[in-house]
Amino acid sequence: MPRFTVHIRDEWLAVPCRDTSNTIQWLGQEALKRYVKNKPDNGGIKAVKDTRFVVRRCQGLGLLDADDTIEDVLEDNDFVELAIEGDTMSPDFIPCEPGVSHLYPLTYVEVSFISMDGNSLSSTDLVNLGRGLYKIKLTPEAERKVVQSRELLDTIVKENKVVYGITTGFGKFARTVIPVSKLKELQENLVRSHSAGVGNPLSPERTRMLLALRINVLAKGHSGISLETLHAMIQAFNASCLSFVPEKGTVGASGDLAPLSHLALGLMGEGKMWSPKSGWADAKYVLEAHGLKPITLKPKEGLALINGTQMITSLGAEAVERAQAIARQADIIAALTLEVLKGTTKAFDSDIHSLRPHPGQIEVAQRFRSLLDSDHHPSQIAESHRFCDRVQDAYTMRCCPQVHGVANDTIKFVLNIINTEINSATDNPMVFAERGETISGGNFHGEYPAKALDFLAIAVHELASISERRIERLCNPSLSELPAFLVNEGGLNSGFMIAHCTAASLVSENKVLCHPSSVDSLSTSAATEDHVSMGGWAARKALRVIEHVEQVLAIELLTACQGIEFLRPLRTTTPLEKVYELVRSVVKPWFKDRFMSPDIEAVQRLLLDQKVWNVAKPYIDKYQTEYIPESRPISPTAFSLDPPASPRKPHHVILL
Repeated sequence: MPRFTVHIRDEWLAVPCRDTSNTIQWLGQEALKRYVKNKPDNGGIKAVKDTRFVVRRCQGLGLLDADDTIEDVLEDNDFVELAIEGDTMSPDFIPCEPGVSHLYPLTYVEVSFISMDGNSLSSTDLVNLGRGLYKIKLTPEAERKVVQSRELLDTIVKENKVVYGITTGFGKFARTVIPVSKLKELQENLVRSHSAGVGNPLSPERTRMLLALRINVLAKGHSGISLETLHAMIQAFNASCLSFVPEKGTVGASGDLAPLSHLALGLMGEGKMWSPKSGWADAKYVLEAHGLKPITLKPKEGLALINGTQMITSLGAEAVERAQAIARQADIIAALTLEVLKGTTKAFDSDIHSLRPHPGQIEVAQRFRSLLDSDHHPSQIAESHRFCDRVQDAYTMRCCPQVHGVANDTIKFVLNIINTEINSATDNPMVFAERGETISGGNFHGEYPAKALDFLAIAVHELASISERRIERLCNPSLSELPAFLVNEGGLNSGFMIAHCTAASLVSENKVLCHPSSVDSLSTSAATEDHVSMGGWAARKALRVIEHVEQVLAIELLTACQGIEFLRPLRTTTPLEKVYELVRSVVKPWFKDRFMSPDIEAVQRLLLDQKVWNVAKPYIDKYQTEYIPESRPISPTAFSLDPPASPRKPHHVILL
């Protein structure tokens, strides 16, 4: 028989429906009858038939017409919200998708599977799992290891051995031995008591990443999880049944206990869960609507589910992937700004950078050459100032390889740590089936990803810091030789005046956010956990820093494209013209003042989707495969003021 779950005020009510040709009005009244029946005072409702209400689907919050038939607008096991006239929205009803990240557009694609073995997942894979591009299955080898480690734990319990977290309490209670009859209760109590996080829930994307990463770690076969429980977790992931996980509450040792406990709590059928089908609802109903059963914890399984660095690492994976994307697009944006400000490419000469051969510096300089080299990409703008009497550029242009370069090198360093952490066992105790023993250690400590993500925030922030200074140069007529704030009829129009202020404010916020959280430690658990990493905050603020960097660079890209308008009909190099055309496909030129925020958001969307990189990449790749710089000695007259033979020689005022 079809059944629907109706949320009224503070309760969820199951309403069976023998005849789906009944109307939504009938469904609402049936739900109200059940609600009133459970209330001593009838819930303040005098007569069900006279009560006015509206009904909406939990998924998408779409209002339902009272006269529509159930079969026309609902599916079996759908979740709906009934709001009584005069009530506000139920206090415990959470909108369908709180905190949904704008990082990725909602798309529907054919889903394939990732085979997890605990050893080969990458940050790119994890982000794609978060986006819903893959489902999960285990490799046969992973299943074999999981079974072996579980058999060892079952033997320990059967033989009444005293082992931390299996037959004892936790933390300060590690010496308290628990009777076998209460081992299941021990694990359930652990998850419930540790579900003490606060704040907004992670978005569905980030919760998917968190769940996927925990599955990957358990697949290594060193946690003692049962294959049955692990399969239940995979089924929940594949159905996108996602627990309510508050973003705050972890100190990053012993692992991310609070957020991972909330993740496990939903899988136990307690607390809240979200799915595309149900929206937010009680976890047991969400699982049931997808044909799933709550997991039943065996000895050590509660601890296996909550002890590890997966919150830090999953957020860190998103952070480093986004950092990598914005860093390489920052080079393209800076190159366009250099063109608008009539800068020189001489500072990107390969011989200069071979004398200070940091990989990131060399890579950035090569990108600038590939976008600006006049032999490959003639530029009318460059030709227009070929014989100017200026000598060299400001640091914000001339030193891009050095400043952007160290950001690139830091990102690669962090990427290595995050990918190592993704495939690391971070439980305690660790189960070694081949040795027939469990060993307590400290792999749960989040210092590695915490330190790395603090480094990441500091390094990537510099891309915004130097970008904001280039925006200033573009908007300042004494530095750009362009109209003030890049708009005609200045005074009547303010142009990019406040866009620059926005960039400055974001850079200033980043200066505070870049203070490393991992330098702090507060002793917890009655001094048992007396040094912690604070990695959860390191990960969350790294993401905020990176978002600000994306926004600042979006403003610079908008500003540089507006500068191009004042240099027309001159054209820049072919790859940079393609970038300009991409921006103009979503944002029109600024002829007079208009609402600017949507323009910034549209260009940030281009950066998030890596469209700026995708437009320029073919030209960068072609240049790097075709052009091999000749090795030549540095001329003692390299900085001569004589008219250069090349169209792109040194100029600009000397800045030391």
